[in-house]
Amino acid sequence: MITTTTRVPFAILGLLIGVAIIASDPSSLSASRGRSGALQVDKACPDYNGQPGEFCTITASSLSEITPGAKVIYIQPAGIPAAMLDSNVLLEAGDGNRAIGRCTLDFATGRGLCTFSDGTGRFAGFQARIDVTPPGFAGDDWHWRGTYAFREDVTRPGH
Repeated sequence: MITTTTRVPFAILGLLIGVAIIASDPSSLSASRGRSGALQVDKACPDYNGQPGEFCTITASSLSEITPGAKVIYIQPAGIPAAMLDSNVLLEAGDGNRAIGRCTLDFATGRGLCTFSDGTGRFAGFQARIDVTPPGFAGDDWHWRGTYAFREDVTRPGH
């Protein structure tokens, strides 16, 4: 039978184990305090022809750091592998505000995935996982829908 006097040491032991786990992985605590949420971005690509250095332009975004006019610059050429885009990307928002990532797109379906792992300026600590969908109608924008997070253990200008 467990009595009140034996429950207290067990409670203290549980608390100490919890503190030890957090102390051994401080990112688990800071990640839980980081800003995160849903992400919706639209981009237009009228001049993108699949060549390295070409870009699409952000037209709308639910995240204040990704401003209309920002560019998504593709580093590798499209078509390697065949019928696909698989490229490192740079999200360039000006004044040293950049995020680095990778986008893969299947040309047959127009669907793909972009991930971002970090950045500079206001994108320091930025992470995202984004589903890419094609324009619904002629002249419509491409769509990014996904989630984002900012690690709290990174200093960003203005934060």
